[in-house]
Amino acid sequence: MVTTRSASKAASPAAPTRTTGATKLWAHAPSQLTLLWFAISLPLVIWDSGYVLLRPWTMEGGHLHWPLYTPYKLYGEVDHVYGWKAFHARNGFTSAQGTLNVVETAMYFVYLWLYFGNGAAVAGRATRVLTGRPAAVAVLTAFSAAVMTLSKTVLYWLQEYFSGFDNIGHNSLRDLVFLWIIPNGLWLVFPSYLIYVMGGEIIDGLAAASTGVPAKFE
Repeated sequence: MVTTRSASKAASPAAPTRTTGATKLWAHAPSQLTLLWFAISLPLVIWDSGYVLLRPWTMEGGHLHWPLYTPYKLYGEVDHVYGWKAFHARNGFTSAQGTLNVVETAMYFVYLWLYFGNGAAVAGRATRVLTGRPAAVAVLTAFSAAVMTLSKTVLYWLQEYFSGFDNIGHNSLRDLVFLWIIPNGLWLVFPSYLIYVMGGEIIDGLAAASTGVPAKFE
């Protein structure tokens, strides 16, 4: 039997897992926190990517700036990577990370498409349960995207550190904490959570498949 930690309840007799002989298919059920993070973060990332990749039209004075991108006037003053300084300097990092945002977002949508398109509702569970190959593909896709997101965010922070905080060092401590550290810190915390949870599922599934014994559930 090959199952995963987050699908321990799904592997119970009440779950709609298909069986072949005595072997149950691998199953996956995301937490409500995971789905909530996707519901909040994906629209924000799409919004952010639109601003970055459509500059200068989305910047102050551009015909796409108002009303959708007006908050970026302030953020461009907080973080010069998003402002006129980087744009006039032809700093390619801003658009490069925006392009990677598009790739990561597409991968997260593949995960959601697989999950909502193939997942089955189970009585007593708050989220659907995805089984078999679609579950494996979905988890691997979301795990890979989360690694990309975390790595890119760490790179973003390291760039500031090794450049002597060239783009954010002008801010007061209060502005830096509330307008840069906390918002950007969320993209460190939640991708790390996804990597931990989904990486654990992948490891448990591989361990169970290689040993022929059920994976241990939390």
